[in-house]
Formats: sequence, structure tokens, C-alpha cells
Amino acid sequence: MKLFGTDGIRGKVNRHPMTPETVLKVGMAAAKLLRKDIGRNMILIGKDTRISGYMIESALTAGICSMGMNVLLVGPIPTPGVAFLTRTMRLDAGIVISASHNPFDDNGIKFFAYDGFKLPDELEREIERLVLVDTHLANRPSDASIGKAYRLEDATGRYIEFIKSTIPKGENLEGMKIVIDCANGAAYKITPTVLSELGAEVIAINTSPDGTNINRHCGSTNVTELKEEVLKRGAHVGIAHDGDADRTIFVDEKGQEVDGDLVMSLWAVELKKEGRLKNNALVTTVMTNLGVEHYLKRKGISVVRTRVGDRYVVEEMVRGGYNLGGEQSGHIIFLDYNTTGDGPITALQMLHLMKRQGIPLSEMVSDIFLYPQILKNVKVRDKEVVKLPEVKQAISEAEKRLNDNGRILVRPSGTEPKIRVMVEGNDREMIEEIAEEIASVIKEFDEKRA
Repeated sequence: MKLFGTDGIRGKVNRHPMTPETVLKVGMAAAKLLRKDIGRNMILIGKDTRISGYMIESALTAGICSMGMNVLLVGPIPTPGVAFLTRTMRLDAGIVISASHNPFDDNGIKFFAYDGFKLPDELEREIERLVLVDTHLANRPSDASIGKAYRLEDATGRYIEFIKSTIPKGENLEGMKIVIDCANGAAYKITPTVLSELGAEVIAINTSPDGTNINRHCGSTNVTELKEEVLKRGAHVGIAHDGDADRTIFVDEKGQEVDGDLVMSLWAVELKKEGRLKNNALVTTVMTNLGVEHYLKRKGISVVRTRVGDRYVVEEMVRGGYNLGGEQSGHIIFLDYNTTGDGPITALQMLHLMKRQGIPLSEMVSDIFLYPQILKNVKVRDKEVVKLPEVKQAISEAEKRLNDNGRILVRPSGTEPKIRVMVEGNDREMIEEIAEEIASVIKEFDEKRA
């Protein structure tokens, strides 16, 4: 059975693969592959605020130490904080225990290599092989070479200082009123601290994690409360992270959502103006709105598209020598600063840009036209249903109806038992109808296969 999806290992807690037994083996397999004959042999482990994080952290630690590697525990910290610490402390790997934007009863494990980038596919496949054929893990040390676990007390402080270092010295956020929704997740202390220390008036919401309220009706996937707070408080802007804070979505002063597509568009133009946009291009996924491509084309900037998933965006950025990329969902990768989507850095960079330009966020994005876009998530028993001729025919017929005035993307989720149906075009009523028709066909034939 395959363990790794597009973003590490993920699933329901205490169901395969997110059981203590399997997680123990994952730790053992990673340590077996990464252990060197000389050196510190140290793997850093961070997590979000899910109640299951304690159990999974303990199982991972036991597995890693049993194979002769050491563990550095940092507690709750955003995913990009783990990438940053792994890279700057010259560790062998970093692990994040998180299911990102999913509910609390899901959890996951994602790996970063020594350089702060996601672990290469071939190493993930080798970990998977060792876990599934666990006789390879039988040869374990039984002497002083067993690993130890340590705790890094100043992890969040190091990361906070790094975030602030991404804007010029002497510049601040004084005079700005900001609402920040931390999703009761990993950034519940970090982003409010950064913004407050830079002089902003900060109204922080959803900063009381209890292990079960992460992402619950809040954060980047549900900005209803954030919109209300921005309007009620008369704030300049609202900011929302997801549970592990590698995403950031904004709300302007009028209570309108500003998603990753708009953020990337603004920054592509800004970096080009500053002469810092490498290869004059933005890297994003097939999900990004066609309006972004049209807007940036008028500005002389090209768009490079990848499969859905921030790891594929980063891989293309590294391969092609680009420095700006991301996803509509709010994963924004400033490769000049960090090796993965970094929610707190995205927040600070946008606030810095707003202050420098001195105009409201609604005006900053006013000339970017995004096509109406419908996204339906169809829960399925078997994601292979998308390969059926009947489903393909329904998509083909719908594409003819659009007549080159839009596009359709139907794909299995890499992290959930769902098929994602995206339809984009000029006519909202038509694309809603098309999305519903395709979703219905998928549901019908998924039920027939059950």
C-alpha cells in the first residue's frame, strides 16, 4: 500500500497509515537511510497543535532513536519554520507532524532534506519500501550508539527573527491595523508576535488551540469570521493562515478575499519592477486562474504551470532558476527567503508592500480580472473513477460547450478521498451547471463501482 501522497503521509489518526505502529517504522526507516558513520545524525521534529501530535511525535522519536539517530524536538511551529531550522542548523532532516488545512482528527508526516527542500521522491519511495518490508529494519544497535532526544527551547525565537529579517532594517508596520486569524494552529503565537514587534496594531483571533479546534470554521479555508472582524474593527487588512501556516489568504479593507492568485500577481509585477524577478516568470499550478496569465502577459511576465502541489512548484522553480511561485490556495514561495510556502513571510511581505505603496489592498488588486471559477470536491470511494470512459466523455462534452472561453480540470486529490472538479469561464451560470453535471457523473459511477 502506498504511504506517500503529494504532501507526505496523511490520514485519519489511529487508522493506517497514521497509527503508532506504522509511524514507528517510518521513523526507523528514515533513520536507517539518513544515518551517517560520522556527524551529529540529528533529525528535527516540529508539529502543529493537533492532540494526536504528541502520540505521533513519541512514535517517530522512538523509531529514529532506535536506529541510532538523534532527535531535536521543537514543539508547535509552522512547517516553514522546520524547513528554515533544518537548513540553518545543518541538520540531516526535518519532519513536520501536520495535516495542514484538514480537520483535527487527520494528521500527517512530511519530510524536509538537509537543505530545507522536500525529501526527494526516491528517498520517500525507499522509506516506504523499508516500512512495508520491515525485515530490513531488524538490524538495530543495542549499545551506546542508540540515539537520544533533545529539546530546542528557542526554536520559535529563531524563526521570528528570521521572518523579520526579510524586510529592510529600520522599516516597520507602524500605523497599520491588522486582524490575524491563526486557525488555532502552529502560528498562533508567531505571526501576531512578528507583526506586534514591528509596530502594527494587531487583533489576533483563533489563537487558543485545544488540540481539537485547529482549522475549525476558521483559517485560510474559511475566512467568514476574518471578514467580519476586519469590517467591525476598521482594519487595513485581514490575514488567515492554515493549521501549519504554510498558506496565507488575505481580506482587504472592504472585506473581500484576496487569494494566492492575486498575491502572486502583485508580487510578480513588483519583483519585475525591482529587477528581482528571475527569468521574468511566475511558477504556479494548473489551478491558477486564467486571469493571472492574461494580466501578467500584459506586464511582460510569463507563467509556468505545474501539477497541483507546492512540492511540484518548488521543483520547477529550482529546475528553471525561478524565485517566485505558489498556489491559488495561498502557498506562496519566495525562494530568496525560504525553500517552501511560508505563511508568516508572505504576510509580512504583503504588509510591507502595502505600506510602501500607501494605497488600500482593494486598489492594489483592482486591475486584475479573475475569471469566475467553480471548484467542487466530490467524495469518492475509488479515485480511479476519473479514468472511466463515461467520466471522460462528460468532460469532453462540457469542454465543447465552453468553446475555448474557459477550461476544465478534473483531478484526484493527493491528500483526501475526493475528486476535485474545477470549471472556469466567462459565464458563471454555465460553469456552475457544467461543474454540477461532471460531479453528478462522477458520483453516479463511483456508486456503481462500490
